[in-house]
Amino acid sequence: VLTDGAWGTELQARGLHAGDCPDEWNLSHPGRVEEVARAYVEAGSRIILTNTFGANRISLARYNLAGKVPEINRAGVGISRRAAGGLARVFASMGPCGKLLFAGEVAEDEVALAFEEQARALADAGADAIVIETMSDPTEAKLAVAAAIATGLPVVACMTFDSGREHD
Repeated sequence: VLTDGAWGTELQARGLHAGDCPDEWNLSHPGRVEEVARAYVEAGSRIILTNTFGANRISLARYNLAGKVPEINRAGVGISRRAAGGLARVFASMGPCGKLLFAGEVAEDEVALAFEEQARALADAGADAIVIETMSDPTEAKLAVAAAIATGLPVVACMTFDSGREHD
């Protein structure tokens, strides 16, 4: 099954500046976000993601958008659903919260609640499944997966690991 590709670089090609909140574009630039999703469908993707990778309350707080979690996630699913036009499934994207659990920057219960809120918003908006993406902390990944599973939707999760330059 062919899936979509990068979203961040595609949004940057459409005007997203470094330091801007990509997820907020679901509200301020929905047409440009839909262009990305539609281009993947037109290229043959049968699964496209949503522009919601960082749309949890912890990540959005950096942009003073923590109160817009449901709105941003709902818009993200709606945009991808329109772009899919019945030709592709819409898998909602959930990425890391942006703070380090193991370093004590955030408490597990706060992360769990943030993921639960986001997963519920994505499911309520009509996503076909949830993809937990680019997690590097197993504990954070487990919290995200648990929140996604609780929605009753199918869940896909992937981890990323970087051993660094000196750790071949």
